[in-house]
Amino acid sequence: MRQLWRRPWLGPLAALLGVYLLFALLAPGTFLGMANLTTMARQTVVVAITSLGMSFVILLGGIDLSVGSAVALTSVVVASLLDAGWSPAAAVALGCATPALSGLITGTLTTRAQLTPFIVTLGSMSVLRGIAKGLADEQKVDADPRGLDLLMSSGTLPAGVFLALGLAVLATLVLEYTVFGRHVLAIGSNARTAQLCGVPVQRVTLLVYALAGALTGVAGVLEFSTLTVGDPTDSIGLELDAIAAVVIGGGSLAGGQGSVPGAMLGALLMTVIKTGCTHVGVPNWVQEIVTGTIIVIAMGIDRLRRR
Repeated sequence: MRQLWRRPWLGPLAALLGVYLLFALLAPGTFLGMANLTTMARQTVVVAITSLGMSFVILLGGIDLSVGSAVALTSVVVASLLDAGWSPAAAVALGCATPALSGLITGTLTTRAQLTPFIVTLGSMSVLRGIAKGLADEQKVDADPRGLDLLMSSGTLPAGVFLALGLAVLATLVLEYTVFGRHVLAIGSNARTAQLCGVPVQRVTLLVYALAGALTGVAGVLEFSTLTVGDPTDSIGLELDAIAAVVIGGGSLAGGQGSVPGAMLGALLMTVIKTGCTHVGVPNWVQEIVTGTIIVIAMGIDRLRRR
């Protein structure tokens, strides 16, 4: 029981079950319906995949405030390429490569130029959003999805949901059973000590930000699949949702602690809260207060668990 209590995903799992049961009692006629469960799963996908990349970054001791802008830019790139006659596979590849390149630049600036990740990604948030608006000529880019819309629309649970689950399993295996994952945790715990122990801090940092960018690109592709347009103003505030999911899942902003399952549970918890509040008629501003309160409570539970 003591080992179970120390699991970082225990808090968000208990919160998720409690919140789900609460809304099931308040709105059983609509909240428990299969259509609602499917909708919640679809709504969680983009935040969940973004949270995977954010988990690696926060475990490293960094932060990434540009993911919302990167998702919007990816949707614009994919829509623009499809509209120009590119194949869906090529559009998806280049769409994912764009935020990955941005992540590589971020990693370079934080390691070589010794700039803080907060400042670098704060600037990237504005730069990527501006590029997205410039490519789209400050309007939505309509394009024939040519099958990409099926990623989030076909079946009771679309392929995007299974893609998110598969990426989560893969990310967990990387963190738990690879040298790269151990290096990420070591750097997040104490970068100086890790470097003295022979961990290639700069290389791991570059790879983490590039990996997080690529995962953000996947989220952007699925966002395009949902909207079927490239929207340069989309996903504003997504970075806060991703950070909140990681923190709710037991991640520490100081680095070195957290888990992928916890981040996924955190993302699902926020979706359940927003959906449940809508079903019982709670205004949007109250939903934001509730979400913020849960984040603070999650941090308090995490601190108690560490003690």
